[in-house]
Amino acid sequence: MSKKINIAVLFGGRSGEHEVSLMSARSVLSVLDKEKYNIIEIGITHEGRWLTGEKVLDAFVSGKIADLQEVILKPEPGDNNLYTVQGQTLNKFASIYVAFPVLHGTFGEDGTLQGYFELADIAYVGAGVLASSVGMDKALFKDVMRTHQIPVVDSIVVTRIELENDMDSVIHHSEALCDYPIFVKPVNMGSSVGISKCKNRSDLLEGLMDAARFDRRILIEKGINGREIEVSVLGNYAPKASVAGEVIPSDDFYSYRAKYIDDSSELIIPAKIPADTMRLVQDYAVRAFEAIDGAGMARIDFLLDKDTGEVFLNELNTIPGFTKISMYPKLWEASGIPYPELVDQLIALGIERKAERDRIERKYKG
Repeated sequence: MSKKINIAVLFGGRSGEHEVSLMSARSVLSVLDKEKYNIIEIGITHEGRWLTGEKVLDAFVSGKIADLQEVILKPEPGDNNLYTVQGQTLNKFASIYVAFPVLHGTFGEDGTLQGYFELADIAYVGAGVLASSVGMDKALFKDVMRTHQIPVVDSIVVTRIELENDMDSVIHHSEALCDYPIFVKPVNMGSSVGISKCKNRSDLLEGLMDAARFDRRILIEKGINGREIEVSVLGNYAPKASVAGEVIPSDDFYSYRAKYIDDSSELIIPAKIPADTMRLVQDYAVRAFEAIDGAGMARIDFLLDKDTGEVFLNELNTIPGFTKISMYPKLWEASGIPYPELVDQLIALGIERKAERDRIERKYKG
């Protein structure tokens, strides 16, 4: 690389996973090679304002963002410049060659930001609009997996309106799905935000109301006495799977607290599972990634039933956590790709994906 690449790292965002994004961004920024990249930090507030300046991440963590500058990126092909906003005046701040979104959840991982980059015709790291939106939507993702004969746990979907209009009916249908425990999840959310393991009707009522805080659609899912197995995938057109790892959560399940707060969950890499099970989850991971037209990266989570040995694909994360304790980079380190090299590969894959998009003809003459 003879010339430095201008890379914009975006973090924060309008999501319940805002704080997780800040943790992930710190890890990514710590390994980006300043000899290869000119790094532009862009923090997105809870309200959706884009801010840049000096030590943006530190300012977001401390909450002292008053000295940062508001910036915009025009959604116009051919103008890859970031502009500062001063009253009614736009001033060029920096050009962006590739964007690295380190945002989890809504307005970052769900295809909305990816669509913005597509409009601006800028290369970006990770999955495109389709894969991002399908991966984020737990209910739709399950339907796609069923179509591809990849096993998933039984579930139903209800809406916030249904809860408000007829909670008794929702409780009835939930209990008809399976015995307790029942898991309740916001359809569009990650990092275990809003997820409840319900052991009785009182828990279920509380869990439904909590999930409805974070999305208008709620997934109600059969509880599995399962081991939590995770696989990382890397690539565009020939994706590869890492070794599988196992999470031994410190909580009753791998909750937000177990992931990010108490720091006492155990990660076992590689997972102590039979060789044929290892191959099976790796195969399912790649198939799931390809089924939704994944690109760049994903972490795929499985449940291995302790009672029957059955494997169920739980979910696919198109922007997995990048914190110091996150499985995605740890699994690739165990598979022979150290963290700094992994980040370099992800950036290269984003640029490769953009080159492929550029081959599409935008005009048609019949």
